[in-house]
Amino acid sequence: MTDDARADGSDADLSGGGTEADDARLEALTGDGPDGAPVVALDASALMAPVEANLRLFEELDRLLGGYDAVVPTAVVSELDRLQGGNGAEATAASVGADLAGRAEAVATDESYADDALVELVTEGRIDGVVTNDRPLANRVLEAGAPVIGLRGRNALAITEP
Repeated sequence: MTDDARADGSDADLSGGGTEADDARLEALTGDGPDGAPVVALDASALMAPVEANLRLFEELDRLLGGYDAVVPTAVVSELDRLQGGNGAEATAASVGADLAGRAEAVATDESYADDALVELVTEGRIDGVVTNDRPLANRVLEAGAPVIGLRGRNALAITEP
């Protein structure tokens, strides 16, 4: 997502700054994790953001959500593996992303395409939200009824509700 823009194209401050509205946004992400924490799925763009957008991904998730459980579909891991085989900045970002994916639980889906795997996790109710900077994916996740956590500003994350 671009600076100050929601995936649906409207502008809103979703920075989780502690207001009642921010608290209500976090309610959408109260979760089904083993400890009651929200379960969020990470896509390749989120995992590559530390290199591409100078984002401290897990620190930002901690700031925004407090406790959470992170998962990564195996299709996303495969996408990162494929991308890191190339050259240049994208390969470097994918290599870092693949390393960061190890901090999350890998989950299997029936889908082999990463975006479809993330939407499957949403529609099956296996996750509470998706972390992505991919606008088309964000729109699909929102349409499926789950919140999206994406880049807002230069290096902060924000929640967009469906």
